[in-house]
Amino acid sequence: MLQNVWMSAYGWRLRRLRLGGQFAAECQAFRARENFSRDAWNAYTQERLRDLLLLAFTRVPHYQRIWKGVVTLAQLERFTTRDLSALPPLEKSVARDDPHSLLLDGKPRREHRVLHTSGSTGAPIATYWLPEELQRSRALRETRSCAFAGVSYQMPRATFGGRMIEPDPESTGPFHRFNWAERQVYLSAFHLRPDTAPAYLSALRQHKVRWLTGYCNSIYQLARMAVDQSLEAPSLEAVITTSEKLTPEMRVVIEKAFSTRVFEEYGAVEDVFFASENSEGHKLISPDAGLLEVVDDEFQPCVPGVEGEVLATGFIRPSQPMIRYRIGDWASLEEATSENRRQMPVLREVFGRIEDTVYGPDGRRMVRFHGIFVDQPHVAEGQIIQKSLQHIHVRVVPRPGFGESDKREIVQRLQQRLTSQMRVTVEPVSVIDRTRAGKFKAVVSELSPQVVPGSV
Repeated sequence: MLQNVWMSAYGWRLRRLRLGGQFAAECQAFRARENFSRDAWNAYTQERLRDLLLLAFTRVPHYQRIWKGVVTLAQLERFTTRDLSALPPLEKSVARDDPHSLLLDGKPRREHRVLHTSGSTGAPIATYWLPEELQRSRALRETRSCAFAGVSYQMPRATFGGRMIEPDPESTGPFHRFNWAERQVYLSAFHLRPDTAPAYLSALRQHKVRWLTGYCNSIYQLARMAVDQSLEAPSLEAVITTSEKLTPEMRVVIEKAFSTRVFEEYGAVEDVFFASENSEGHKLISPDAGLLEVVDDEFQPCVPGVEGEVLATGFIRPSQPMIRYRIGDWASLEEATSENRRQMPVLREVFGRIEDTVYGPDGRRMVRFHGIFVDQPHVAEGQIIQKSLQHIHVRVVPRPGFGESDKREIVQRLQQRLTSQMRVTVEPVSVIDRTRAGKFKAVVSELSPQVVPGSV
């Protein structure tokens, strides 16, 4: 109960921060722009791009260094979206190792809040947010994700995320906390297993949850357990998946379990782009959230339908501009914009966002390990590999100062999520192999299907 009170107090502050201020005005502006013609979108994004580039050129240390001799102020004043390929891409290592170099004037403001990415590439990145940027981000999701699915942040919802709301890996429940301020049930992603699934479903019913959102794989695992065990799951108005790619099998199972429709969301904590599924099944890219490029090995635009690397230039957070940012994903675009009244670009497919599921000795399942490498100053990158049901192997690229205390902390954090029965080994390595997109899988499973709990 005390934890629910604490979470509700925290939730009340977040509600005022994210749904106050400019939130209503931003919602109205996002809705109005949905009626833009293609020409209007082009004019809007070109103006926003120029403003962002001029801001970066005159006030952001990283771009002042990296663009020197590449582009002039006069050229940027005439820049168009077609000229973007003249600028070098932004590497994740810059955002990870020197985030202040991307801030206006090279330093955070007192009002900035810091949010970390989940570290899907092995190391979390600090992102800086002003209150109006948080409100703009939430308004984007209210209008371009929730509204597409017929729901709202004003409705009771449940969320699967990366917060460690129950620190005891052996806990017998509850496996959720309730935020009264937003009527939000926050579900633990770290205690989900066949024998705890009924408690998760009970929490949804108890708090009259109307829609579910969060980690795609966690939602799928709960739905899979409900179907496999013939558990009665509440009917929901919508499910909005985030973080991992939604596969056709996941969609079928989730829709069957919760008697609803699933809508896929594609974005990032950095908020440099946003795509969301509408009622026609199109993944619409929001140009007012940022420019999403699909490029070849020379960082030049790919033609629609051809797979390439994703670069993104964000408009949501101008206080920390990220321009041609290498997300680490691969994707392809559709030839034409959406055929309905919204003349917005359409994302054809995203590649490289499926991570392996890790199983605990007691059958719990999880895919994201938010928090393992957060506030680990001596770890540059890390990768989690499941060798067996009883053994997790962690490969880390160390920074100076890495030692036994860092290893113990990693072991403790993993056992907190996977029970103390899990044997954890930590191996310092000089490098972790990358994919062709410059990304490695943060979570890898070497289990054969025969030893996966619940497999047949």
